Amino acid sequence: MCGIVGVLTRDGSAVDEATIVGLRDTMIHRGPDDAGVWRREPQGNAALAVRRLAIIDTSDRGHQPMANEDGTVRVAFNGEIYNHAILRAELERRGHRFRSHCDTEVLVHLYEEHGPSMVEQLVGMFAFAIWDEAAQHLLLARDRLGVKPLYWLDDGSRFAFASEIKALLPLLPRREVDPIGLWQYLTFVAVPPPRTLFAGIAKLGIAETMLVTRDGPQPPRRYWDPIANRTCFDGEAVAWERELQGQLLRSVERQMMSDVPVGAFLSGGVDSSTNVALMSRLSATPVNTFSIGYEGRAAYNEFSWARQIAERFHTAHRELVIGARDFWQAVPGVIHHLDEPTGGPVNVSVYLLAQLARDAGVKVIHLGEGGDEIFAGYDQYLRIEALTRGAWRRFRRLPRAVRQVVSTTAGPLMSLQPRLEIRREAMLRATRDGGRLWWGQAIGFYSREIERVSTSRLRRLVDRGQPGGLVLSTAAEADAAGARDELDRIIYQDLRLRLPEQLLMRDDKLTMASSVEGRFPLLDQPLVELAMAMPFEEKVRNGVGKHVLKRVMSDVLPEDLLWRQKQAFRTPLQHWLRSELAGPVERRLRTSAIHELGYLDREAVQRLFRLHLSAKGERSYQIWALLSLCLWFDYWIAGRELTPD
Repeated sequence: MCGIVGVLTRDGSAVDEATIVGLRDTMIHRGPDDAGVWRREPQGNAALAVRRLAIIDTSDRGHQPMANEDGTVRVAFNGEIYNHAILRAELERRGHRFRSHCDTEVLVHLYEEHGPSMVEQLVGMFAFAIWDEAAQHLLLARDRLGVKPLYWLDDGSRFAFASEIKALLPLLPRREVDPIGLWQYLTFVAVPPPRTLFAGIAKLGIAETMLVTRDGPQPPRRYWDPIANRTCFDGEAVAWERELQGQLLRSVERQMMSDVPVGAFLSGGVDSSTNVALMSRLSATPVNTFSIGYEGRAAYNEFSWARQIAERFHTAHRELVIGARDFWQAVPGVIHHLDEPTGGPVNVSVYLLAQLARDAGVKVIHLGEGGDEIFAGYDQYLRIEALTRGAWRRFRRLPRAVRQVVSTTAGPLMSLQPRLEIRREAMLRATRDGGRLWWGQAIGFYSREIERVSTSRLRRLVDRGQPGGLVLSTAAEADAAGARDELDRIIYQDLRLRLPEQLLMRDDKLTMASSVEGRFPLLDQPLVELAMAMPFEEKVRNGVGKHVLKRVMSDVLPEDLLWRQKQAFRTPLQHWLRSELAGPVERRLRTSAIHELGYLDREAVQRLFRLHLSAKGERSYQIWALLSLCLWFDYWIAGRELTPD
């Protein structure tokens, strides 16, 4: 795991080495173990730099940037290649010689053999750049599920890329908000590729490669699709279970590959418990596990379930208990390390858990992300699927005028309760031909709500139908790839947007903030491809999601844990906003410099906060989204220091 950065000048001018070293060292937290820089000589028009967190072959032989024997192929690499030993053996049979045991070195030799298509042979999480001296181009690549981020900018005279936005900010003439990115953020609580919240900075999408020459970047190429590349397997229930059982164990085993201590976050849910159970089976020593809870908020704590798993598998278990003050004091660090806001208040919990792991000497941590997506574990998935087959279909058959009357009268009655938001939005969209019901698992503001908190100035600058258009185009891509049913489309939408740009982006940056590498066994490529091949009835039975995973783990995990009602990994923010954090949050929302832009309606934001305070409506997720946006703007755009009140 590393932090990488590079520059290719388009006008042939030389890259200043001190400049690229300065960009690199904004990411010391991503690589405190080593640092390297390479500049093309004598021209100096291309440069790569790396901060290294040593995980595999911790010796100096893993120093980056790394080159082939004659220096014609050089790589700056962030991530892990789990099948590097298999690839290395094949390359050695072809005559390639290796100087280290690092997975990084596999990349340069694999590129020599296959060029840009080499990415299709990689199993792992990665973002990398390869300079090809003969072809005079740069190849950028991001992994299939988007575990590793990769940002870039092109100002006409130079192209630059980095693992984090903060490494590119010194290259911007000025920091400005992208209004379309802002509108997308308010909708998805993340900005879909290729945009970011910073005007002039873009990001590579999941499973994309991009070639860059002196003429500039070429259009990205997507080399993998979760539906089109699913496993060809048509078995009975027992066969699915047997195949999944083996693939789960192989996934965990692959991702335990490390020359440094490995641990796991343990919430007590099915996903993290599955991970810990299989890690314990494969480990000769007790697995380090870490859990977080909240003072005086037993309903939000899963300590009893986590302790049950820790005792069952004899882990070295540690717990962290935080209150509202601890939470609030950690927020500035979260804003700094995320670079742009994304996701919910669980961000803070991940940030603090990573610190706990680091202090325990654990350098690699397993997280349970992905299980709810690939195995249909979210209750909301099941409600949407049922609506699509039932009420949604019947409602769409009504005359348009009738649909409009129903949505106009019933919609406002549902607006105070987020759990009814799906049905409300279903009514609104059913009045329009072609409207999609599912927009994502964690939407911040739907269209009409954004119009209430935004100003006419922002609305004039953006295509207000753009988020809906993105949803429609993603659904169309799912169908083109071979989606079988609505559940396929729902999962596809979240694998393309929410999972990589909200959850994995959060986990990568907030674990790396403590120089800890996050890994995701349930997102191992072969496992995802198998899960995407499973039919609906394997994942959902009798209204219970994730059914096949629970059946497979029934002889390993306690029955009461497996079949209990799903409890999301969450915080007591909704209560803290009505008590300890009410004053500080209200002040930040009211006094933020973002209001000088004229994009947000300050009074509408205050009304939303007062609605939550009154307990007539639960709006903590939306308030967090707005608070994160305000704090981000104050820190990264306006240059204000973020000090807890």
